[in-house]
Amino acid sequence: MAGRKRDDRITADTFLEGIWRENPVFVMLLGMCPVLAVTNSVMNAIAMGVATTFVLIGSSTLVSLLRNVIPKQVRIATYIVIIATFVTIVDYIIQAISLDLYNALGAFIQLIVVNCIILGRAEAFASKNRPLKSIVSGLGMGSGFTIALLCLGSVRELLGSGTLLGFNVFGSQFEPWVVMILPPGGFFVLGAWLLLFNWLRERKARLELKEETVHAR
Repeated sequence: MAGRKRDDRITADTFLEGIWRENPVFVMLLGMCPVLAVTNSVMNAIAMGVATTFVLIGSSTLVSLLRNVIPKQVRIATYIVIIATFVTIVDYIIQAISLDLYNALGAFIQLIVVNCIILGRAEAFASKNRPLKSIVSGLGMGSGFTIALLCLGSVRELLGSGTLLGFNVFGSQFEPWVVMILPPGGFFVLGAWLLLFNWLRERKARLELKEETVHAR
């Protein structure tokens, strides 16, 4: 009983693990198709991040609420139906808000259905935890995914177009690096962010180990 109470607790780590320790892009390397395909501008990155977060939170909530009544044999099919429902909702919302944005994101909106982050979170977390904890965890994961998209989108738009959110940053003399808004540019920028993120994590781990060693003496 004591162990169950500990599992149900919502802590800061429930939200923050998706942003840092288990970041879906920089640590688990999940959802790579939208990460590389739609991050050629900041606006596209934000829209895809928000759309994915909405689906992640909605599906996690519903899976958690229904976890005790969904038969184990059909749970994956049920999760996909739930996820597809929320993807359809977000698909219509984006169409209603901006047709240009909808066309820019293309088929990757519908492909949120097969995003490994969402299905994996439904199976590994929401199906085993209470709704509120699943919502907080889904929000953290979605925020981590959005931050990662934003990191890539900022660099690619800045170097590939010389703009940020459509505003000219470097002036008319700047010669855009067109490769940055093309698929190869996505790989270059992702590789650079992965190097930086891993370096920061290793540095943090070394500092923590050093502090533990000092306290142990």
